[in-house]
Amino acid sequence: MLDLLVTHAVLVTEQETMQGSLGVKDGRIEGLYPEGAPVPEAARTLDAGGKYLLPGGVDDHVHFNDPGFTWREDFAHGSRAAAKGGITTVIDMPMQNKPSVDTAAIFRAKEAHVTGEAFVDFGFWGSLIRTNREDLKGLAEEGALAFKSFLPDAGKDYTNLTIAEARDRIALLKEFDALAGFHCEDDAMIRAGEETALREGRTTAADYLAARPVEAEAKAVADILGILRETGGRAHICHVSHPRVAELIREAKAEGLRVTAETCMHYLLFTGDDLIAHGGAFKCSPPLRDRAAADGLFAYLADGTLDTVCSDHSPCRLDEKDASGPKGMFGAWGGISGVQTTLAGLWDYTVNRQHASPTLVARVLAANPARIFGIADRKGRLAPGLDADFVLLDPEQPWEVRADSLAYLNKFSAFVGTKGKGRPVATYLRGKAVFDHGEFVGEPGGRLLRRAHA
Repeated sequence: MLDLLVTHAVLVTEQETMQGSLGVKDGRIEGLYPEGAPVPEAARTLDAGGKYLLPGGVDDHVHFNDPGFTWREDFAHGSRAAAKGGITTVIDMPMQNKPSVDTAAIFRAKEAHVTGEAFVDFGFWGSLIRTNREDLKGLAEEGALAFKSFLPDAGKDYTNLTIAEARDRIALLKEFDALAGFHCEDDAMIRAGEETALREGRTTAADYLAARPVEAEAKAVADILGILRETGGRAHICHVSHPRVAELIREAKAEGLRVTAETCMHYLLFTGDDLIAHGGAFKCSPPLRDRAAADGLFAYLADGTLDTVCSDHSPCRLDEKDASGPKGMFGAWGGISGVQTTLAGLWDYTVNRQHASPTLVARVLAANPARIFGIADRKGRLAPGLDADFVLLDPEQPWEVRADSLAYLNKFSAFVGTKGKGRPVATYLRGKAVFDHGEFVGEPGGRLLRRAHA
């Protein structure tokens, strides 16, 4: 007998949609049953009332800052926001932690610290910095899903890699088939741009945008692709902001290079004009581009060049967004909060505005990130044997993001004020509701996910 049978749903896989039912037993998906087909008996039946049933979202890029920078966010708040937004798995970044996740021992300590706080399942990126080369294999064996590096300066707490160091680390990670992820902006170009602007007293939002041009992003991506060509290693390009960069990745994939890439809802929806008009809440890096660039990214999402859409959820206190100091916009914190709004925003953008199939949402927000980050044996798809992580989405329900609706520690976001249609109304983790029609359900029960072959 099933534990749960969800009936009268529109089931969304990465390949098709169909009317039917989904069965759950012992926290896993037991079966998908087309409408009218015989279904097993169940201890509990839930009538979805025609809502869409999608695999729970896998957000491959969040900064929950825990332990360490918890005045910005923590796992208790961030994971609740994820659950409210239909995200059932988050992969947390290693920086903005004290200490950053540089070693296997720190990885284990972080697991112990956040277990019991998380409302959704979670994985960890490991650090990829100048000083932890000898610790990478141990981190991989401990279960790190990927390793994050910056090519531009990331501050004193997290050292960036030179191109020579990136080449060395990609070759090393290849030995145990581990994935390197890169923030791609050329360090020399953006450093020169910022130093010149500050020296000349040009500190506005427009000056910040000009100091981090798409040429810097494109050069850094080209450098990483060159390393992949030389070494045969793997790389994941984080937060692609511009079609020019996406085109480099498309060509590299056609060549057979082992590269994947992500973009974020803020690059699809917003532009640099929003930063100029509305201030620091819209500051991120790479920065927002122009409207033509934002509109041009969709084709690369639709054709599979851009594999995933993530939030790059990077919150802060409101005062950290202040651009009135001596450095102006250069001194404001760069990051946008979005883990709660990604699924609703992506649904409205792809299905309602671009008239794409809901299967695209299932691919880029569930199946693809699960596959890339080594958890596809448990997550990312509606398939028998996988964890029963799913979200019910009402395609007719309008929404507007309000500050008081956000479950974040700091309740502001660039997405406040955005509107759309198609809202996640219930989120299930391993067959049990964690968020249901406005209410959180039960106690935090999120578990650490390790790479399947680690």
